[in-house]
Amino acid sequence: MHNSDKGVINLSDLKVIETYKSYLQNYSLEQLRYITDEGVWSIGQMYDHLILVAHEYLDNVETCSAAEEEQKLGKTEFGEHLYKIGGFPPIKIKLPDELNTPPSNSDSKENLMSRLDQVMQRLRQWESKVDSINPNYKVKHEGFGWLNAREWYDLVSMHFSHHLRQKCELEQKLVFLELTSLMN
Repeated sequence: MHNSDKGVINLSDLKVIETYKSYLQNYSLEQLRYITDEGVWSIGQMYDHLILVAHEYLDNVETCSAAEEEQKLGKTEFGEHLYKIGGFPPIKIKLPDELNTPPSNSDSKENLMSRLDQVMQRLRQWESKVDSINPNYKVKHEGFGWLNAREWYDLVSMHFSHHLRQKCELEQKLVFLELTSLMN
């Protein structure tokens, strides 16, 4: 995350993605695609979701950089809270059905790894430029309000970090299923 008071950029955004990459190495294709319950994503679907959303957020960084009109409106109350605490609260967030299309469950480990590398490459490309973008050039997030380029950039790592808990829950279900199948 960026600490604008000190002018420091912490590479936690890249580190959290590296964490996902290292975990990805350990999954079999079967584990990656296994859906434990109806309405619950597989680990692979969670990865697909994270990658798609990261690109969407980085596209919004790009849109902010090309903007020509300042936006004086700011964040919603939840958006203000999110950035004040530096991340999502430890709760499950259910999106409206129209925004909750199940992610792809067909990617290979190699493809997911390559797609994570692409996200990291885009983060690196914007890292040195994001703070030079006028902070009043903004794109609206439906839940958080009007965000500038720095806020969209930071949202990538905040979103990846938020899903670490879900990743652990999915892994625990896999371990439980593997143990029960060994016992039978």
